[in-house]
Amino acid sequence: MPRLAGSSKLLRAMNESAALAHLLERGQLTRNDLRELTGLSKPTISEALRRLTDAGLASVVGHISAGPGPNAEVYAANPDAAYAVAISVRDSGVTDVPSLAAAVCDLTGAIRGRVESAVDFLNTDPLSAVADLVDELRTSAGVPAEKVRYVQLGVAGSYDARSDTIHHVDVPGWSRAGLVGEIRRRLTTEVGVDNDVNLAAVAERRHGVATDVDGFALLWLGESGLGLAIDLGGTLLRGARGGAGEIGYMPLFAPDGHDRKVDFHDLVGGENVLALAQDQGLPGRTPAEAVASAASAAVSGPGNDVAKEFLSALADRIAVGLAAVVAVLDPPLVVLAGQVGRAGGGALRDAVATAMTQAAPLETTIASTAIDDDAVLLGALDAGLTAVREALIASVHLP
Repeated sequence: MPRLAGSSKLLRAMNESAALAHLLERGQLTRNDLRELTGLSKPTISEALRRLTDAGLASVVGHISAGPGPNAEVYAANPDAAYAVAISVRDSGVTDVPSLAAAVCDLTGAIRGRVESAVDFLNTDPLSAVADLVDELRTSAGVPAEKVRYVQLGVAGSYDARSDTIHHVDVPGWSRAGLVGEIRRRLTTEVGVDNDVNLAAVAERRHGVATDVDGFALLWLGESGLGLAIDLGGTLLRGARGGAGEIGYMPLFAPDGHDRKVDFHDLVGGENVLALAQDQGLPGRTPAEAVASAASAAVSGPGNDVAKEFLSALADRIAVGLAAVVAVLDPPLVVLAGQVGRAGGGALRDAVATAMTQAAPLETTIASTAIDDDAVLLGALDAGLTAVREALIASVHLP
């Protein structure tokens, strides 16, 4: 059978892609390791490694004894071959000043730098703010502009990929039509956008309590906003227009016996959590501080009745909305996250678990987030790094 034109080049690219994929996934490997993983012959894998090394995508990082004969070379992906940048767009919350937080990681996932800046978006265009922050981040981390292959934005809103527009975002200027495209052109790189709570769920699956579950729901109880991320076997449910999980808008009846119609934000939005705490006489300048104070008092021994009553009342409110989620999705795990959810810790987790058993005859495990760092920024880095790696593997076509 005659050989198809270009088939040798295609096979060579496939071999190099396979070798690079294993180096990215597993770290340091010898030629023999890669032979066993790929099933390729020794000459073929040697040629693939040579070409990856010549292209700057892999390098020899050491040697190990391999019995008689010369030591075996150990290869790894070149961490400086490409970088991913993550940017978290934070609304004003309790600080009254929106901010941008950014981080950059290399091809191995190591974080090379982080910056944060308060931004007056009433007087500052988001395009300029993002471009300036990326420049500051690259300069401080020593990253060349051409090596930044992907920028992942996390926003407290819904991104509609069809119109390339962000909806339901409270930060001024960020819902402007055409903004995402403008950012791509200014940064001259690929730019992805996702809901901040979805990205927090990405971080929870990678670094938190959801690493080994088939799926889970993450309820974000923030200082100023609410959200729900739905992970189905490692895939996030985003909806037709990116609006899946906007649980704050869900209409409900308040759990006060008066059949009062509210939405979920009216029950567990940050200002309402703080008002509930203040009604109980609990200290705290912010919702998270008040919940943390109650959680600490609830487990400290005698004299904690007020704190327990507050957590119980808050858990009842949470369960009103969460019961609907569990009834529809039946997740094996629900993670309480966000500033308020994290502040409540085990005390709030236990109170919500109790409230859920009383709200509906449905079973699910309630857990507190295990991430102490900025979950949105970490999740955006993970998403950006995945995009960079997939693009590199798919585009391996070396001279």
